[in-house]
Amino acid sequence: MTFFKTNYNRRSFLKSSAAAGGGMLLGFSWLASCTPTDEQLAQIPEEWFNINAFLKIGDNGIVTIMSPNPEIGQNVKTAMPMIVAEELDVDWSNVVVEQAGLDTAKYKRQLAGGSQSIRQGWQSLRMAGATARRMLLEAAAKEWNVPVAELTTSKGIISHPSGKTAGYGDMASAAAQVPVPEGIELKDTKDFKIIGTPTKNVDGPKITKGEPLFGLDYQKEGMLIAMIVHPPSFGMKLKSFDDTTARAMPGIKDIFTIDSLPEGVESQWSDVNAFPQLVAVVGNSTWEVMKAKKALIVEWEVNTKGENTVEYKKGLTKLIEKSAEEPARKDGSPEEAFKNASKIIEKTYSAPFIAHNTMEPMNFFAHVSADKAELAGPVQTPEYLSKTVSNVLGLPEEKISIMMTRMGGGFGRRLYGHFGVEAAVISKKANAPVKLIYTREDDMTQGTYRPAYEVKYSAALDENNNLTGFKVNGAGIHESPVFENRFPAGTVNNYVADKHTLDSNISTGAWRAPRSNFIACAEQSFLDEVAEAAGKDPIEFRLELFNNAIANPVGEDNDYDAERYAGVLKLVKEKSNWGTKREGVYSGVSAYYCHNSYVAQIIDLVMENGQPKVQKVWCAIDCGIVVNPEGALNQIEGGIIDGIGHAMYSNMTFTDGVPDQNNFNNYRLIRHKEAPVEIESFFVKSDIDPTGLGEPSLPPVAAALSNAIYAATGTRVTQQPFVDNVNLDKSTL
Repeated sequence: MTFFKTNYNRRSFLKSSAAAGGGMLLGFSWLASCTPTDEQLAQIPEEWFNINAFLKIGDNGIVTIMSPNPEIGQNVKTAMPMIVAEELDVDWSNVVVEQAGLDTAKYKRQLAGGSQSIRQGWQSLRMAGATARRMLLEAAAKEWNVPVAELTTSKGIISHPSGKTAGYGDMASAAAQVPVPEGIELKDTKDFKIIGTPTKNVDGPKITKGEPLFGLDYQKEGMLIAMIVHPPSFGMKLKSFDDTTARAMPGIKDIFTIDSLPEGVESQWSDVNAFPQLVAVVGNSTWEVMKAKKALIVEWEVNTKGENTVEYKKGLTKLIEKSAEEPARKDGSPEEAFKNASKIIEKTYSAPFIAHNTMEPMNFFAHVSADKAELAGPVQTPEYLSKTVSNVLGLPEEKISIMMTRMGGGFGRRLYGHFGVEAAVISKKANAPVKLIYTREDDMTQGTYRPAYEVKYSAALDENNNLTGFKVNGAGIHESPVFENRFPAGTVNNYVADKHTLDSNISTGAWRAPRSNFIACAEQSFLDEVAEAAGKDPIEFRLELFNNAIANPVGEDNDYDAERYAGVLKLVKEKSNWGTKREGVYSGVSAYYCHNSYVAQIIDLVMENGQPKVQKVWCAIDCGIVVNPEGALNQIEGGIIDGIGHAMYSNMTFTDGVPDQNNFNNYRLIRHKEAPVEIESFFVKSDIDPTGLGEPSLPPVAAALSNAIYAATGTRVTQQPFVDNVNLDKSTL
């Protein structure tokens, strides 16, 4: 076991443990947001006891766990309580999980982003469970007059060698009076019983039965429906509107303009919105409001020049054709390496803007009165939403409550809570509770896209085909895609990384695995081309570079572990029987590190009717301890399919600042028949604390696909979407 000092009193334990990241509140009535079944009613304790600030146990042994972090399908609502339950040593079947609302006094990092929920919450969640278990043991030891060391626990039962036993519910009242211990012991990983066991999603039954969980399901008595109208082009703003016809339509309560980020209000990083000045339509029902919205006559005026796709592409290309005044990183003498090279390989890669397209459109509920604001909906950053609402409405944060609903997808889109702010401003002006709903067109043309990127790679080989020099020069809209300290930095003596950004009216934001989602594809596609030029197997070429970094790393800022990186490559090579020739089957490999985790993938594809068909994806993952293997596999497989689909098909283009795509009839997503036939994943067995999992499987898969397409067609794919930039038969699409 590992011993930890708590050094906290009962009140500070709540705050300090949460400060370690993630946090968790165990307690509150599990009936607060659901209607119990007869079976559940039979389990309801007659009395609840607070064991510590995180935990509540019923007199019958039922444990209530409130999950503090937003749930966007990554399954933290199951995995985080599993960590607490493990250290508490309770029977998982006696645990009830409910979603907590925003509470910055009790929780820290109530955020879904960066694949960090489990990683940041790991220690504090374990401490919460272990501390409660210790207090239960001390209560039993006092009652039985025996040493604590003689007691054991299993599945919520305390036992003594004399034969005495007691359930946690029997000791809960006494344990609630026990002081928080000065130190606690955490389990050895080999003793885990819940962690590492495939566990079903706690919301699964409700989801399959269509019970209300999501923001769009949210209902409140007297609630009105609101929708917004924004400018048709990036670079335009509202001039005037005529609502004569719309206002007279059935069910319409009001039509007015709003400014969700008025002048003088200090913005924060999450306040990304190209169109804060909007026309709002408020009415009784979604259908009535939609019809009235279409009847509005709105006049817009040019604010700044609207961009075209060709223009921003030219801008990015111009940037990467020159070196930065000050490189982001430089090792050795790249100039000399390229001057003396026997062979130089160069390639430029690009990717377009793409939309998030969450299954559940943007929505949020708000009820704002003179002295408080009640909000509820799907948001990845509730704390930041609360701060902006406070700034815009002029209300102190303690007067603002935010309840997080389950999200029908986030992928970074819901990091930016402007739709929640808009709902609050509309509610205040309408003097009524409202639920704001975006149509698909509203969302797809509003912005917050994955940025467009372009990157140029250059590699120098000596006469023995050793990599002696490496250059990367990348540019993007509002941000560069280059991570200067990631592989292959640290593996080659002469290395330089340049970064550039290009401003735009088009608003951008984090999209699943920000920056990595593009740069991994470019980097790993280029390395395959370099390996071919060197006459080396793609995997062996990469392993040579990792061996360099293991034996003699260059620089001190390399942000990856070369041995773990090489480990996933070796594992996927072994599992896939890499190098085995099969008639009509073409393979591609890729490996990438991001969000503190390592992923290597191999794609096997065949050509069917002129189109690549992914037969199988082999995936090796090193993400430390896997809390819930079932949920982990879902995340890995979802990321793989998402990565293949967007690299292959997705594209947002613009004409004079107007998005050319506004719904799924003209924005291409992957279809069922295009998904891999089979995905087989392998987790590296590890005692390392958990790292990211929701995003790391997406970035490398596009390169594995592009490398397999090259093997099948002889064409290197350098531009996304692949379907538009490789010689494929498009008649079958």
